[in-house]
Amino acid sequence: MRWLLLIGVLLLIEFYAFQAFKTATKNKWILIAYVFVSLVVVVYFFYAIFTFDRSLGQTTKTLYAFGLFLTFLIPKIVLVVMLLGEDIFRLGESIFKKFIFENMTERTQFLVARRQFLSRLALGVAALPFAAIIYGMVKGKYDFRIIQHTLYFDDLPEAFDGFVIKQISDLHSGSFDNPEKIAYGVQMIDSIDADMMVFTGDIVNTKAEEMHPWISLFNTIKKPEFGKYAVLGNHDYGEYVSWPSEEHKENNFKAIKALYGQIGHALLLNEHVLIKKDNQKIALVGVENWGHNFKKAGNINLATEGLLAEDFKILLSHDPSHWEYEVKNHPKKFHLTLSGHTHGMQFGIEIPGFIKWSPIQYVYKQWAGVYEYQQKYINVNRGFGFHAYSGRVGIWPEITVITLRRKENESKPSV
Repeated sequence: MRWLLLIGVLLLIEFYAFQAFKTATKNKWILIAYVFVSLVVVVYFFYAIFTFDRSLGQTTKTLYAFGLFLTFLIPKIVLVVMLLGEDIFRLGESIFKKFIFENMTERTQFLVARRQFLSRLALGVAALPFAAIIYGMVKGKYDFRIIQHTLYFDDLPEAFDGFVIKQISDLHSGSFDNPEKIAYGVQMIDSIDADMMVFTGDIVNTKAEEMHPWISLFNTIKKPEFGKYAVLGNHDYGEYVSWPSEEHKENNFKAIKALYGQIGHALLLNEHVLIKKDNQKIALVGVENWGHNFKKAGNINLATEGLLAEDFKILLSHDPSHWEYEVKNHPKKFHLTLSGHTHGMQFGIEIPGFIKWSPIQYVYKQWAGVYEYQQKYINVNRGFGFHAYSGRVGIWPEITVITLRRKENESKPSV
């Protein structure tokens, strides 16, 4: 039934898209080329689906098949929305046609001209997402951005005023396909002068071997004075492929956990460490993945054993839904939570000060950037890599730099 529904929707989309081309041009070769290309894309997409090997998981073939499918599907959806809306309007208009035109010839000519204009307009509008998705696959996925935030706290220990944390998240190293661009991104990470570095999960798509070609590169990132720390993401558990046995799955999980150490990060598994400076301290708490709709292995109570509510705490938790459902109202106050996971869906529109939108916001309340609740903050990193769709449109890969300041120094420049 699901396949029949999908095929029915695709046929409706194709019908309207073809009608738009047919109305906009009478050149039969353009129409033939359109039908041929559309057919090839759909056949390739379904071929990728039906030959998908769950023992391998996501591959370059599936990445590009999905990306190519989106490249043609989304512009066609734009066409459908515009033309279907016009058809609904025409239906209502026809009901009252005798009140609009007495001369039916005049009316028919008007409708034909309007339809041709609207079809050409719809094709022009649809060209925008088409170009954007192509750009996202060619350039956007490696358009790394450094995003800086300064956060103020009443009870930050004085020794940590001006303390700088750099955060990366969601490498998804199994998707990397351009060593030169990845090296450039790693150089950007290393160029940031910070006191501590954190990595909030998803080092691979599924298998530990995906990271092996990149270990030496990520080891070039210098260790800050107060260390590198990491937590696991949902993809690090190897649960999205089929394994020959539970032993194979467990060995892969052990190998993935070891990867974090191999690139110099101390992996926090429902535990905390004390970061000490000038006889003062803050607690860095790291939990395993906890997602409202994903694996719930994180145990925040276990991770904070021995800590008091008044202790200044930074939490590393991969999925921001953890903050929404457990963390922000937890009796042991968490001053700052650092997450990732959403990627901002790798698709959206962000113009600082004007608009911030992505379809992922209808699933996650906190999906990109900094959010505050009763003087507690969460930062959701947009991710370094990409997954499922081999590109990024409007939501660029991110390296976050967060500076901690005491509230009393809010009017003063950062150290």
